[in-house]
Amino acid sequence: MFVKTIAPEEAEGEIAALYEAERASMGRVMEATRCWSARPDIILPVEALLHQIRDGFSLGLLDFRLITFVAARFVPSSYCAQVYFRALSGMIGREQAVAVLRDYRNAGLSAQQVEMLAYAEQITRDASKITQRDIARLREVGFSDLNIADIALAASFRNFLSRYFDAVGATAEAEFLDADPEVRAALTGHRP
Repeated sequence: MFVKTIAPEEAEGEIAALYEAERASMGRVMEATRCWSARPDIILPVEALLHQIRDGFSLGLLDFRLITFVAARFVPSSYCAQVYFRALSGMIGREQAVAVLRDYRNAGLSAQQVEMLAYAEQITRDASKITQRDIARLREVGFSDLNIADIALAASFRNFLSRYFDAVGATAEAEFLDADPEVRAALTGHRP
């Protein structure tokens, strides 16, 4: 970590409660969570917004994780790509997650999911180039305006989080690192 954060044993008040809840649910306090403790006034609103977006996501958890992973890949984020690759592998299997990593367009996903991920990729690469035609294509494969807004929100929020985590030096915990060095290298972007 490049910045000083509040260690779990030093946490007090709301941060201690947040850390304890994460430790209870995940068995650890993740570096991603600790990153926010450098700005203790921000950690709780950011966590609340993440949960609100994910828990109210109109397309379900799998599509949320696909979007999150693809956005993290194209940032690129050495932290979030590793973490969400592991989460995605748990949902769709490692083989298909590797296929999504290599090329989501040829990974056995539905046409709707491919369009969703192309939109998430474009948001990540350069959202200013999105046109009405891009939105029409999403509607053509069955997405409502609520779905489109949710895709944009999930991808944009992941861009924000991923860029912040890498900017302050978060490193993926060992249990999130893939055993295959080639996959690990593809997931880490430019950071070793």
